[in-house]
Amino acid sequence: MAATKRVGRQREQLPHCYYEGFLEKRSFEDKASRRLWTCLCGNVLFFYNNTNDNYYVEKLELRGLISLTDDCSRDRNLEAARLILRMEDEEIKITAPSLEARELWKGFISSVVELSVPSSLNLLPGQIHMMRETVETERERLKTLSPTPAAASSSNLYLSLIGDMPACFQPVSRTEAEMILERHSDCGNLLIRPSRDGASLAVTTRQDLNGSVFRHYRVTRKHDGGYAIDVDIPIFCATLHDVINCLVDKTNGTLTPFIMEGPYEESIMFVQANEENGESLQCVPSTPMPPVPVPALPPKPGPERKALMPPLVPSVRTPRTSRSTSTDTPDTRLRSITVTSVPPHAVAQTISEELKLKLEKRRAQ
Repeated sequence: MAATKRVGRQREQLPHCYYEGFLEKRSFEDKASRRLWTCLCGNVLFFYNNTNDNYYVEKLELRGLISLTDDCSRDRNLEAARLILRMEDEEIKITAPSLEARELWKGFISSVVELSVPSSLNLLPGQIHMMRETVETERERLKTLSPTPAAASSSNLYLSLIGDMPACFQPVSRTEAEMILERHSDCGNLLIRPSRDGASLAVTTRQDLNGSVFRHYRVTRKHDGGYAIDVDIPIFCATLHDVINCLVDKTNGTLTPFIMEGPYEESIMFVQANEENGESLQCVPSTPMPPVPVPALPPKPGPERKALMPPLVPSVRTPRTSRSTSTDTPDTRLRSITVTSVPPHAVAQTISEELKLKLEKRRAQ
């Protein structure tokens, strides 16, 4: 089977890793070899860009392996050793960093494919023992992989539920779950994890009663939907979140979900290629972003104001006779002028003249 290029599941969701290390991989479609971190998990080779990646970029199923032979052509690195994996539909060329690494890769790949330790390899006793353990582990793993369609559907069902797990889910074994709960007791004392059969789940709890006391509960999914906590009287729940809430409620809050957050970076870091020294770690300076200017709103036009003018007083003229009578005095003329519609400054000037005239008459008397 050809290598598949895709972003795969997290490492914690993959089978047990038997062997890992850097390899240069090249297929017929590749223009040049690529140096990838390679993990042999089960009977599949998973390729990562580097050791810290959590998701693989390619995988190679070894079920279609036809032959595994040495490539005697020389590499520019004199210590490197090449290997050819002939599959059903293509040929994969692998370059190991050394002859010893090539022998180990050949041994582990042959062990998981043939389920037996190859006798033609030049290996140390400790390395042979490691491969025997690999064969036994792989045989046990294959037994749990459902020979029956019902078991197969259960296993696929479990993998489809990874994204719907509660926050206290941890992809660990029974022993690892006990260690985590004991070391991080301040983060909670209840977690959900995969079970040993790979087709169901389990809940692990811890309480401190003159020492750590651990309990484990199996959680299975029903074919008609929902889950069941397998105790003497099974407890049925609609979802996995309901399973956790049920255990918390029935213990009056004594059990609390285990939630542990990892540390966060305090600055933005990235790796940049350096032709002289290889890869180097770069730090982005923490400078505040300039504020975005807010455009000023245009003022709203107000109502047009008109100049205030004094109100016009209607002219009232008194009838005058052709000859001056005794009533035609300065006072009467003054009253007549004041009711006439004239500008204020003209009224003031007239009043001033009338007062001057009266003053002159009094002086003449």
